[in-house]
Amino acid sequence: MKRYADLLAEARTRVKEVMPWDLGERLASGGLPLLVDVREPEEFAALHIAGSLNVPRGVLEQACEWDFDATVPVLAAGRQREIVVLCRSGTRSLLAADVMQAMGFERIASLKTGLRGWNDYEQPLVDANGRPVHADAAQALLSPDLRAEQRAPRRSA
Repeated sequence: MKRYADLLAEARTRVKEVMPWDLGERLASGGLPLLVDVREPEEFAALHIAGSLNVPRGVLEQACEWDFDATVPVLAAGRQREIVVLCRSGTRSLLAADVMQAMGFERIASLKTGLRGWNDYEQPLVDANGRPVHADAAQALLSPDLRAEQRAPRRSA
């Protein structure tokens, strides 16, 4: 049986990952990769990189193909386009980029460390209205919030 960590490790052998500073430099120099944020709509509305496209992970495969109600034309027509996939921590984006690569996307990468790393590198984020999100507020929104029942049971000695 494969675990989540196994899936991530396998995907890392196939998918290129870019660091936040490399993406920041690419964007600052006028590079125009398509930024695909695979977080849920509520997460995206709270904060995202300006100009990124929200395609939730749950509809990604359909979004990449023609003739589905979730089709996103820029993706369906973009298999040769440079694309960087984004998420909160860099794990959903890694798995999403792996799937997109298997679907024929040739110039795909995942943002290593995700938007948490992007924010740590002090790169700009905006809210749903395009207003800047302060780094401290972003940090709070990007921090995981595990409930007690989500933590692994402790083994007794």
